[in-house]
Amino acid sequence: MSTSPLLTLPGAVAGDGIDAGVAAHYGSFNREQRTLESGEGFVDLSHRDVLRISGPDRLTWLHSLTTQSFTDLQPRVWTTALVLSPHGHVEHAFHGYDDGEAFVAHTEPGAARPLIEFLERMKFMTRVEIADATADLAVTWRPLAEEGERREPYELIPRDRLGQYAEAAGPPCGLWAFEALRIARGEPRLHLDTDHRTIPNEVGWIGSAVHLEKGCYRGQETVARVHTLGRPPRRLTLLHLDGSENRLPTHGTELRLGEKVVGMVGSSARHHELGPIGLALVKRNVALDAQLDADGLPATQEVVVDPEVGLHVRPKLR
Repeated sequence: MSTSPLLTLPGAVAGDGIDAGVAAHYGSFNREQRTLESGEGFVDLSHRDVLRISGPDRLTWLHSLTTQSFTDLQPRVWTTALVLSPHGHVEHAFHGYDDGEAFVAHTEPGAARPLIEFLERMKFMTRVEIADATADLAVTWRPLAEEGERREPYELIPRDRLGQYAEAAGPPCGLWAFEALRIARGEPRLHLDTDHRTIPNEVGWIGSAVHLEKGCYRGQETVARVHTLGRPPRRLTLLHLDGSENRLPTHGTELRLGEKVVGMVGSSARHHELGPIGLALVKRNVALDAQLDADGLPATQEVVVDPEVGLHVRPKLR
């Protein structure tokens, strides 16, 4: 995991766990949330892994391996792709663009190595080269200043220019603020809001990360069948947690309806307006108006992914 040089900025407090390499906050995560919602500031995500795939066959090769269509991908247009198991379970996820010479993408901290190992095994006679670019490139995020602004909030910048970028990009905002807004938008993170059984239809990745009209790829049969017939086994749900206790459920906490386990809590955070919130994978047949229990914390549900077709339906807030 990379450790950010921006942890030396005034007020920076390091995160923990998978996000220990960057600042959790710079003094007030509530103020930082409001800053980001106003369209200002930036978030240091330089602990995320970056990989670079070059070679003349790179786009047709990625097209054949992943859920996304790469054959008509234009330069500098960002896209998200998944690698599935033969049974359709999500194994890898990455987000990036092609610069005309290579496809450059970022993924979760620590996820580049297993992804690169998988890609290396799938090269065969294909003319591609795969490299870990984490030491050279850093990921940052800036909110869209206006509704409908046509640019990608993520940016990949040379790691040795991260300090210069921070000076020009506005006030730094920590990962706690970023995570609270991400959870409120209903956007899942791989391995935090998913598990080894997750299929794309359950978490709203149909359309954004899964191209339904492209050719065959590993796991396609499961995705297509569930999309056609509807009713994914589980649904990603936004939890509104009881705030009377000063705690949040830990990752992996069982979600119960009475004595029955009906789901799993992924990410959780304190939102400056919504209060304590979280994302959870909940069994499809659990009523949306049922009050659930997360380690003693009462939790109500809000729809993020349509339980019938698996499409993301929560409004795309900043």
